[in-house]
Amino acid sequence: MSSEILSVLEYMEKEKGIDREDMIGAISLAIKTAAAKGVNSGQELKVEIDPKSGGLQAWILLKVVDSLSDPNSEIHLGKAKLIDPKVELGGFIEKEIDPAFLGRIAAQTARQAIMQQVRQFEKERIFDDYKDSIGDVVSGFVRRRERNDLIIDLGKAEALLPAREKVHGEDYAPGERIRCLLLAIEETNRGPELILTRAHPKFIRRLLELEVTEIADGTVVVKSLAREPGYRTKIAVASKDRKVDPVGACVGARGARVKSIVRELGGEKIDIIRHYEGPEEMLVEALKPAVPINVEIDERNKRIHFEVNDRDLSVAIGRRGQNARLTSRLMGWRLDISKEKVAGGFEDRMERAIAGLNQIPGISDELANRLVAVGLVSPETFSGVEASDLVDSGFTEEEADTIISKVKEFLTQE
Repeated sequence: MSSEILSVLEYMEKEKGIDREDMIGAISLAIKTAAAKGVNSGQELKVEIDPKSGGLQAWILLKVVDSLSDPNSEIHLGKAKLIDPKVELGGFIEKEIDPAFLGRIAAQTARQAIMQQVRQFEKERIFDDYKDSIGDVVSGFVRRRERNDLIIDLGKAEALLPAREKVHGEDYAPGERIRCLLLAIEETNRGPELILTRAHPKFIRRLLELEVTEIADGTVVVKSLAREPGYRTKIAVASKDRKVDPVGACVGARGARVKSIVRELGGEKIDIIRHYEGPEEMLVEALKPAVPINVEIDERNKRIHFEVNDRDLSVAIGRRGQNARLTSRLMGWRLDISKEKVAGGFEDRMERAIAGLNQIPGISDELANRLVAVGLVSPETFSGVEASDLVDSGFTEEEADTIISKVKEFLTQE
């Protein structure tokens, strides 16, 4: 059994980082507990393990008495003196026994208890090793798949990448290297469990910090971030130094920095924009190349209503509303988008034409309506028109003369 104990000690110390002395204490306790339940039931045992060789020694603790009533826990004074001449009545003596006498059942039970202790040490070590790494990017290898979850080997421990934290469209096979964000350490019935994510917005924020030195040193600040994993991310950045362009710093020379992150995310689109405090300026920046018009801001309800022209409507909304959703989340405002109302209908044109003719002093609403009906929709359209032409169109001679006179007067004043 010494070789087995030694191999356990060496493995746990080298691979798991568990102190040898802690393991020896746990193994000794496990053997004592298991033996006490087996053939050595009722006896008090002492167990020691050599940390270098893994050698196991065991003793039975016997009380020294003058009248023996329980041979399993007591020893007569005379026999005790043969082992230790200095022993006195009422004292205890240690009688060494062959570890093999602890019993096969005890050995098996001890092995199970040892493994349980090992798992407990591993769990405690996991929490201690990773509690300060929450929010950091970690890398490992895919160990196996459990349903839709992935078990990731981080070296010192295994972690879980749940299906809910995976990016849509990504698929990893056992043995592949993977980078994730350590999202949390959850307490479960099996102990602490490391939870990873690739879908959380914090993953992109941390990748930016690793890739962009200006973000890492605080010169450039990520003000807000909105993400639909696997599809698109919008990031608003600002600079504390006027000489530093926040968008340029994040994009990098020829887009090198942002391309590195895009590759890590499997081609997910990333839009990096300049942050503005004003909601209208921020809206204009976030919707580019679409241009919002007729913007109405409801500060109280944090709601913005605006219009876009027909050409920009699909760009502003995005595929399945994605761009509008991301912009709304990025700003923290609810957006109401509608198509620009183009005054191009027949009735609208008629109203504008009548209003234009009404500017001419002496032209009543009734005359303006009749003039528009025959195609004279503005003062400029009277060029070359004579009073006789109006008479031919149904106007009286008096009306025709008045209209021509008033139009000429108006055009002369202009």
